[in-house]
Amino acid sequence: MNKDNTALNRRSFLKASILSGGGMLLTVSWLSGFKSADEAEALNVPEQWARLNGYIHIMPDNKVKLICPNPEFGQNVMTSLPMMLAEELDADWKNVTVEMGPHDPAKLGAQFTGGSNSVRMYWKPLREAGAAARQMLREAAAQTWNVPVGEVTTKAGVLSHPSGKSAKYGEMASKAAKVSVPKELQLKAPKDFTIVRKSKKNVEIQKITSGKPLFGLDYSVDGMLIAMIQHPPAFGMKLKSFDAAETMKMPGIKDVFSVKLYEDGFEQGGFDTRTFNELLVVVGENTWAVMNGRKKLVVDWEAAGDIKDTIGGRGGKREVIVPGALESTTSQMQQMQEYAAKPAQQLRKDGDPESAFNNAAQVIERTYNGPFLAHNCMEPMNFFAHVTDEKALLAGPLQAPGWTEPTLSKLLNLPADKIEIQMTRMGGGFGRRAYGHYLYEAALISRKVKAPVKLMYTREDDMTYGIYRPMYTATYRAALDTNKNLIAFHVRGGGIPEHAIHANRFPAGAVDHYLAEGWQIPSNITIGAFRAPRSNFNAAAEQSFLDEVAEAAGKDPIEFRLELLKRAKENPVGKNNEYDADRYAGVLKLVRDKSNWNKPGNEKYNRGVAAYFCHNSYAAHVVDMVTRDGQPYVERVYSAMDCGIVINPDAATNMVQGAVVDGIGNAFYGALTHKDGAAQQTNFSNYRMIRINEAPKSIEVHFVQNDLDPTGLGEPPFPPVFGAVANALYKNKGKRFYNQPFMGEMDKAI
Repeated sequence: MNKDNTALNRRSFLKASILSGGGMLLTVSWLSGFKSADEAEALNVPEQWARLNGYIHIMPDNKVKLICPNPEFGQNVMTSLPMMLAEELDADWKNVTVEMGPHDPAKLGAQFTGGSNSVRMYWKPLREAGAAARQMLREAAAQTWNVPVGEVTTKAGVLSHPSGKSAKYGEMASKAAKVSVPKELQLKAPKDFTIVRKSKKNVEIQKITSGKPLFGLDYSVDGMLIAMIQHPPAFGMKLKSFDAAETMKMPGIKDVFSVKLYEDGFEQGGFDTRTFNELLVVVGENTWAVMNGRKKLVVDWEAAGDIKDTIGGRGGKREVIVPGALESTTSQMQQMQEYAAKPAQQLRKDGDPESAFNNAAQVIERTYNGPFLAHNCMEPMNFFAHVTDEKALLAGPLQAPGWTEPTLSKLLNLPADKIEIQMTRMGGGFGRRAYGHYLYEAALISRKVKAPVKLMYTREDDMTYGIYRPMYTATYRAALDTNKNLIAFHVRGGGIPEHAIHANRFPAGAVDHYLAEGWQIPSNITIGAFRAPRSNFNAAAEQSFLDEVAEAAGKDPIEFRLELLKRAKENPVGKNNEYDADRYAGVLKLVRDKSNWNKPGNEKYNRGVAAYFCHNSYAAHVVDMVTRDGQPYVERVYSAMDCGIVINPDAATNMVQGAVVDGIGNAFYGALTHKDGAAQQTNFSNYRMIRINEAPKSIEVHFVQNDLDPTGLGEPPFPPVFGAVANALYKNKGKRFYNQPFMGEMDKAI
């Protein structure tokens, strides 16, 4: 076991008390794993998370219950987090249960699910909680039996002594609550794990498979009304006037009105958004009545003009001018080409790239483009609200209640302790549910009609409302000397309304002369985090380009990358290189070996490879493509991951497989375009998603085996899929494709 003495540092604490009716309640600081504020800041953790606490219950009946702080949207934190606790507690896994806690910032902090940080952040604090509780139980048993504590052992929720005395945890829990919290903890060595690294079924699997009400769309109370919003038909427009006379004649319709989301000058938080500020709302008794009532509205829209927003948050208070133009994809592409020719912001520079390019024997230059992408969560956006003058109850799918509550408090003019937010299981998130505007809308509507209300978006509402993956472009250049060695690398990337460049990632640090630049164009088309934000495009373009450079250099694409990584390890260039070259090379070697890269037996496949580092983890994929019915089809995939210790192998494998399918689908088909501000894709009938029969027959996932602390997994496998598909497609079609979605570019080429 490893000694750990960080449990009682200045940023953390453990506290025990007796449960009503017996048992033990352990309050644990979830941030005890961070030795300093700087370490927490490195994870982009808000300062208020220093207060993050959880509750561990050891019940008299020997049950162990964890109140889970983090929202669950399929990444399986409600299973993996209690696994870590149960491991150090030496609990019997069959007796461990978990409940989703309500939003409680005083006890549970910001409660944010995103950035692939859940397991990484809670790894040490939850283990400390389990270890502390176990030690206190041993102390209680030792005192009861009048034996040295060192002679008391634990296994599967039972305390034992060589004399033959034994007791279940529940029997000692109340006494243990009176024992002083240990100042020094004994954490298990990974070789001694009995629960972590063993596959466990989802703790909610029975509820899911039996159709129990878990999701926001399931939430219901007596007297609840249904609300829907009619938003403008295009970005850059706003409500001018409306006539609801015919709507009000429809059966089941209760009210039609307009309400502002933010009043003029309202200071928005960092995760607030303002797609359409004036809401035209229809409220009725049921969904069918409201959907039909909306169709009878007579609405006059007008140009919104430029809008000034005041934004707060971590970047400090600032004013942002949102342009009022009715934007179209064709004009946006032209505008991006114009911006790409202008001077850009220098993000990183090593050596003398200008001279290296001027003196190069060969220069390779390619430009890559990616469209807006819609999140398309399987469960459309929804939220329940019941707001009165005294208090507010809200319930629904939400990734960031801690970042949402301050704005809600200001909008409703209610103190935070009068607001209750209950979090339901999410039917998909991918970043979309980190933005709380739909919760604010529900609250304002409920306050207006003075009744409990569930706000519901149709698929068309959600797909045309914004919060998309941004539109990106990037131009890459590589300089080769007379021996075809890479001597300089230059990337200039931009986008609407942000660029995707991560300047300190590979191949930065592996090339003597390196330049990264970025630029961005303001837009009224609202964007937000999309699974592995920015990385999902950056990896696609970069990994496609590196294959072209490898080909020009006459080298195998995997060996070419490994040579660069060897240089980055042995003689790194510059500072602030984000990645570990050894671990990066490790996933490439693993996927090379597991896929039998360049070995006989794979002749029928067009093979593409890509690797990437993001969210503190490393991913590599080999995509095997064939032609089926005249179209390219990814038949099988080999994936390699280094995310440190894998908590739950089956669940981790599923997560990687899901990312692979998601990546293939977006690479081939994903695109959302606009014409005069209006989204041209409104549902799955014209926004192409991957079909079941288009998913690979086999996705073989392998994890690098090490004892490093776990890192992210929900997002890291996703970005390199795009590049691997692009590189396989080149071999399949005999030409390179530079514009996503690839099927769209292929159709244009016919």
